[in-house]
Amino acid sequence: MTDGFSFTSDGAIGRLTFCRPAKMNAITHEIWSAIPDVVARVEADPGLKVLLLTGEGPHFSAGADIGEFRTLRATAEAVTTYDQAVDAAVAALTGMRKPSVAMIQGNCIGGGCQLSVACDFRFAAGDARFGITPARLGIVYHFASTRLLVSLVGPAHAKYLLLSGELVGASRAREIGLVHEVVPAAELEAATARFIGTLCARSQGSVRGMNRIIEKIVAGQTEPDQETEDLRLSVLHGADYAEGVDAFLTRRTPEFTD
Repeated sequence: MTDGFSFTSDGAIGRLTFCRPAKMNAITHEIWSAIPDVVARVEADPGLKVLLLTGEGPHFSAGADIGEFRTLRATAEAVTTYDQAVDAAVAALTGMRKPSVAMIQGNCIGGGCQLSVACDFRFAAGDARFGITPARLGIVYHFASTRLLVSLVGPAHAKYLLLSGELVGASRAREIGLVHEVVPAAELEAATARFIGTLCARSQGSVRGMNRIIEKIVAGQTEPDQETEDLRLSVLHGADYAEGVDAFLTRRTPEFTD
């Protein structure tokens, strides 16, 4: 455990845990700044297939550590520096080829919700609460994170969350598309682990390639480019394609190697 977060690996899973339970896992500038390095570590490790984000104790994260704002966001220049760290953390998560999963319990508010939205998947306990609260602080939300939110829940729900700053429960979050699954708190770890197991069992070349293409579409790209074509063609020359087709035709579970 280091400076409010820990990173551990268990088999194919890298696990980033926010470790400030006394502060509801509020995210410090130091934590924001460390996230790109954690992401890079997962991406570079051939043994890791998924990054899991979660919080220690009863909460995922109550958001950015507002106690730092009077010093680290005291001037326009300081705000720019701080926001660069936040944007870099979000960009690192959204730019991952390997999938990322947020496992959410309790409060998932402000910067905590921002990071969960940057992940590919969100699994929530029934007691989870969600909110994005810049309007309560006199802040205009980051463009990239606003785009991600709008693409996830649509402009009407994004306006509700951002302009009101109101919190919503897990069931409502599921209804508007903010989370994928809601389960009882006692079942959250097992449900998330089952889904991660599914991701790990798929062709990782397919998973990474499709994740990159979806990222491009969300960013506004409307036509294929050379990279998207190369991603599609590259898997045709790999062992996974032959294995997947043969497994389907012989009615067996594929054993992918990529």
